[in-house]
Amino acid sequence: MISPAHYIDHTLLKAETTADQIRALCEEAVEFGFASVCVPPVFVPLAADLLYGSDVAAGTVVGFPLGYVPAAVKAFESSRAVASGATELDMVIHLGAAVSGRLEDVEEEIRQVVKAAGGAVVKVIIECCCLTSPLKEALVECVVRGGAGYVKTSTGFAANGATVDDVRLLARAARGRIGVKAAGGIRDWEGFRALIEAGASRIGTSAGVKIFDQWRDRDGIE
Repeated sequence: MISPAHYIDHTLLKAETTADQIRALCEEAVEFGFASVCVPPVFVPLAADLLYGSDVAAGTVVGFPLGYVPAAVKAFESSRAVASGATELDMVIHLGAAVSGRLEDVEEEIRQVVKAAGGAVVKVIIECCCLTSPLKEALVECVVRGGAGYVKTSTGFAANGATVDDVRLLARAARGRIGVKAAGGIRDWEGFRALIEAGASRIGTSAGVKIFDQWRDRDGIE
């Protein structure tokens, strides 16, 4: 397995997050070579500035964490985030529409966000713990048709986060057409590895440094 750093979206989305914490997050992301940071929208300009010239992407969230703002608002959030320097966007779907069977509405909001994002990578959070397996599979198709790059398991703010079973299901449904991002409750190397082996191609976690250190200690890497 390649370094876990390449899978990690180094994440800090707590309401009480400060600018100093974002600076530290970005410094760690560059030091360890993480794929991206995922920060609150208000901190996108700071993160983009701190990461300029590095290989770490500046990411943020849209419609987070509940997903029930109108699609037009999510599209506006997306365009504003990209204008501020974000190159990756994690959007939350309207769960009420999904569980009511209004999948065309979910697909349309994904399409609107993707359009507003321009070339930015869009990851679609479906909040697996709230869904049946058939609905998860159907939502993968919405993500594919909507033009997004990833389906994502969880916000990390709901009752449960990523599970191996959910990642395996999403990866099987995706069939390589989109990536799968696991997030929520991923705090150690063993859990991280299990999710990668199940098919995750990105991992959102606030424990990236700890996970990297555990991997390095296990393999005896200096």
